[in-house]
Amino acid sequence: MTGMPDWQLMSEHADWAARDSCGEVVHDGRMWLLGGWFNSNSVGPRDVWSSADGCAWSRSTPCAGWRHGDLPTTLAHDGRIWFMGGWYRGRLPGASASNEVWASADGAHWECVTRNAPWSPRLGAAGVVFRDRMWLLGGGERYFDGDDSDLRSDVWHSADGAAWEMATENAPWAGRAFHGALAFADRLWVFGGGDYLPAYRGHCDVWSSPDGVAWTLETERAPWDPRIWFSALVYRGRMWILGGWAEDPSRNFNDVWHSADGVHWQELRTDTTWSPRHEHSAWVFEDAIWLAGGNAWPLVNDVWRLQIPEDRPPDNCELT
Repeated sequence: MTGMPDWQLMSEHADWAARDSCGEVVHDGRMWLLGGWFNSNSVGPRDVWSSADGCAWSRSTPCAGWRHGDLPTTLAHDGRIWFMGGWYRGRLPGASASNEVWASADGAHWECVTRNAPWSPRLGAAGVVFRDRMWLLGGGERYFDGDDSDLRSDVWHSADGAAWEMATENAPWAGRAFHGALAFADRLWVFGGGDYLPAYRGHCDVWSSPDGVAWTLETERAPWDPRIWFSALVYRGRMWILGGWAEDPSRNFNDVWHSADGVHWQELRTDTTWSPRHEHSAWVFEDAIWLAGGNAWPLVNDVWRLQIPEDRPPDNCELT
């Protein structure tokens, strides 16, 4: 694969402790990492870190105001970082999901915009910024002891994090958590995801909508394996998914797929790449894809970067 774009290891061990299930955004010229998960029998981290180069990381606070730092929904909107939902206390007594909404301009000082958004408390919801509004799509109300009835397919949006409007209570895609959502080609997109416990469920369907109300099934089965706990982003005029996890057998992924229309997907293979993992963090920053941390059995805190030249879009790379 001579001449292929390749993943570069920027840091083998970042300054933050190895973890998964973090929030992540690009804000104020930096990549941000928020909270996460260490194990299911302890309270998760509430620290906030940022970096301008993926190598040197600065901690803004050791303990943010929000508590539900595992599997939150995080966005950058209107000059602030937004932190919504999430799970608290793993499998410990008193564990709960959240429908709180928090915001910060600097990652250190946090304001609780509302402690009771109209959408139900949840974790693993997908979020995007679309048409100058924040959108929250699906998610689960319980984690370890829930069932299918706890999976949501509702769609909500807000301009300020306090007042929310429901676009639809029941989108036609199956209720799910740990899925991907993107704003791309002037449409909302939802794909993959499912559930972890009490029984694994994984999807590889792809849906799109111009308004969050009317949804089109673009493909019932994309060529990538059904999965949960993957990353999704937009780069070089395409939608991308990276890594994730599936059951039966239990396995992590380190594959990378991209699509210009949600129907036709291609896999990008490189000589060098990161180890298979799930619930890692990913950003598009400084004209490149960045990936960090996650659960590779064990947890890791490495940082990787992939840049595809602008004059050499993925279609012209060596693909399978």
